[in-house]
Amino acid sequence: MHNSLKEEDFINEALKIVGEAEKRGIVLRVIGAVALRIKLPNDVRILHEKILNRKLSDIDYASYSKYTVEVRNLFKELNYVWDEAIARIALLRDIFYNKINNIHSDVFYDKLMFCHDIDLRGRLELDYPTITLTDYALEKLQIVQINEKDVKDLIALFIGFPVENSDKDAINKEYISKVLSKDWGFYYTVTSNLKKLTQLLGRYKLPKDKEDMIKSKVSNLLEAIEKEPKSIGWKMRAKIGTKKKWYREVEEVIR
Repeated sequence: MHNSLKEEDFINEALKIVGEAEKRGIVLRVIGAVALRIKLPNDVRILHEKILNRKLSDIDYASYSKYTVEVRNLFKELNYVWDEAIARIALLRDIFYNKINNIHSDVFYDKLMFCHDIDLRGRLELDYPTITLTDYALEKLQIVQINEKDVKDLIALFIGFPVENSDKDAINKEYISKVLSKDWGFYYTVTSNLKKLTQLLGRYKLPKDKEDMIKSKVSNLLEAIEKEPKSIGWKMRAKIGTKKKWYREVEEVIR
């Protein structure tokens, strides 16, 4: 469907829409793989696109629910059709479809609700034109059945950016540790995926220095997560462990 669309087309469209939202005072940020592509340093972007062969397919966004009406109007004015049926059944989510370039776009409001919730309230202003790299890391790491494209995204993310106590062009280990210290299920999924990521690296024939760099950053993040004091709720839930389902099943909304 997207055969005619190139990498730049997705990025340009995303930047155009976020820029248009900004002019109107709407807080709207790019999420997903397109957000990562926008943020990556050039050499890592080439690795993500050409060596890991990661193709872009849709452009997704996040905003706040107070802007729902304005977001719908904005997309309609920019040649997108709003899926009204989805809006009736999906909580805090809109889907738009551009008839001219065939791009699908989901807009999530306030939080990303997948296997685990990623609360974006008060966080969208921290970066532009995308969500923070920290929230992007959580977006990928919360997927219980993590697949190849998510692994490729995480490889590029960890090569491209440092793990620090900051949201400024970095993966904020302090913030991630605090979020996970309150929710054992979320903690379990994220830490399992970080370990899985280091185990899968061998598949991708990365230069040894890049592989070592990823392992070192992942271990830095895991260490911070483990050190963070856990809430009472976390400790109670940890006792039950995986005997009880710790995540939400994510049904792909049929587009």
